[in-house]
Amino acid sequence: MQVLAGPLLRRMTTERLTFWLMTTESVTVDLALFQDKTQLFSYKSTQVEGSHTELKVGDNLYIQLLNIAPDKALPTQCPIHYDIRLNDLGWRDWADDIVYPGHSLPFFVLQPKVNKILHGSCRKPHHASHDGLLRVDSLLQSTEPKEWPSVLMMSGDQIYADDVAVPMLCAIHQLIPHLGIRAEKLDCIDIASSHELHTESPHYYARETLLPENDTNRGLIEQFFGGVRKPVFTTDTAQNHLISLAEMLSMYALVWSPTGWDMTFDNKSWTEPAGLSENQKERFSEQVVILKEFVKGLPKVRRSMAHIPVAMIFDDHDVTDDWNLTAAWEKTAYNHPFSTRIIGNALFAYLLCQAWGNSPESFSKDLLNSSQMALNKLGEPEHNELIQELLHFSKWNYTWQTEPPLVVLDTRTQRWRSEKSIEKPSGLMDWEALTDLQHHLKGLDAVILVSPAPIFGVKLIESIQRVFTWFGKPLMVDAENWMAHPGSAHALMNMFRHTKTPKNFVILSGDVHYSFVYDIQLRGEKRESDLWQITSSGLKNEFPGKLLDVFDRLNRWLYSPRSPLNWFTRRRSVKVIPHKPETASRGERLLNGAGVSLVSLNDDGSPSSIIQMCSDGRDIHFTLSEKEATWD
Repeated sequence: MQVLAGPLLRRMTTERLTFWLMTTESVTVDLALFQDKTQLFSYKSTQVEGSHTELKVGDNLYIQLLNIAPDKALPTQCPIHYDIRLNDLGWRDWADDIVYPGHSLPFFVLQPKVNKILHGSCRKPHHASHDGLLRVDSLLQSTEPKEWPSVLMMSGDQIYADDVAVPMLCAIHQLIPHLGIRAEKLDCIDIASSHELHTESPHYYARETLLPENDTNRGLIEQFFGGVRKPVFTTDTAQNHLISLAEMLSMYALVWSPTGWDMTFDNKSWTEPAGLSENQKERFSEQVVILKEFVKGLPKVRRSMAHIPVAMIFDDHDVTDDWNLTAAWEKTAYNHPFSTRIIGNALFAYLLCQAWGNSPESFSKDLLNSSQMALNKLGEPEHNELIQELLHFSKWNYTWQTEPPLVVLDTRTQRWRSEKSIEKPSGLMDWEALTDLQHHLKGLDAVILVSPAPIFGVKLIESIQRVFTWFGKPLMVDAENWMAHPGSAHALMNMFRHTKTPKNFVILSGDVHYSFVYDIQLRGEKRESDLWQITSSGLKNEFPGKLLDVFDRLNRWLYSPRSPLNWFTRRRSVKVIPHKPETASRGERLLNGAGVSLVSLNDDGSPSSIIQMCSDGRDIHFTLSEKEATWD
């Protein structure tokens, strides 16, 4: 028996503990908790029903979720060591490097009062930057456990299903046979099953050619597979887009743990596939070097996620680029069985690997039974029926009852579609979802609000997106910001102004591949600032450096406090105070550096310290003293 990924700590409270694992066998689970040498609690899955759920994905792949209620409340602010035994095998048998020096078992610390929180997003394995999650491991190892952050918040793009390096896709295809996942029927394209896709017809750099060239498919090929051309920001490609459920699940295993790599590559070597062009061969060699370094860090990534609670939410690359950006995008994607299958498989994998641990009670026994039926009959009607159920599922958002509460938004599946044109960007949340959010926030003194895309972004970049939208090309510049849709922008600002919503909002975001901090004041408000936009992106991704520097400086010049351009934005009624990174030169407000953000909070829920822990080892503080302000 091997643990392919995990254990990952998910929602952890004094009353209930959630662990997630991938194993290569069906398992019985024994769990014991200890404070110092005193046993606090013990559990056996063979004796307690309902706390351990196991889904069989393949002959050698099982997904486990433990959702366990101890018989009494657990202590806080101290190490609680845990001994998970799987089929009577302890951690030394399946992850002998998972324990920190000086400890005999892995452990966690329950910190319901959030004094510190880590957050980051956008972790692309083949990006040239170092892995920001390694900074999480080094922080935990060098910090007294009682001073650990409460949560690691991963706010989107935990995988890149739509932007996969060929060496990674080769590794995925070599892992799949070890897992024994059933072949998935692909009757919507020329290839009959996923087995053929994973072996003799992998279609490296050419997955759009799986669709026959005809009038029906041409729009889908251009919009979904052609790689959205973004001349202002970046050029993304979907030519290696993950397709089958087996590919999606294998990707998760390979980005969170070294075990799959050990099973696949005894000597960590890649064989270059046939049929690549000279440019593709050169890119393959470059990406192999980057991925080898990525794999080298995975034991520490696995170790850190076994010690700190991890909250997650999807963004577009967990599924596909520009997912649900416009109503026209949805019409094209969901009216074709192939793209529907891809989106559905990505959501299915997200359910199994991310969402389930966020809020186990949101996923009913009936849904899990339907999931098992779909896993037993991939490509059959049961699989397609589950996909349709997931496409209409409405409980991806969730709240962790910390202090202040961690409220995580679904900004992808509850979109407010434009009333003017199906080509215009949709609002990130519709009226009903925003109304529900406002009711949820009433009466709270403070909240940590997680929005994958920044609510308050860079005005110049948003203006460029508006220009491209005006010309009918929102997909070219990824024009999805909160202010792109007038209805959602108006409803959101009214929510912030409501007298019964929290005094202190800390908004954590990612998505944009650079980091910044804004202190927001509402025009006419007498009380002190209560909105903080803290953006950290990416964990392993960065914005083109020279281009970001130009945007940063132009934004400051064009939208200075006295600029009349401020009155043409939808946020003209708020005052924005940008807080500069301590290393910034004159005119710079944006930080371009892969890493993870560490936010410390005061007792009232406002931030006292914000540090971007860069993957290259630097710790960059954002100055929190008021330097300048502009009406946005």
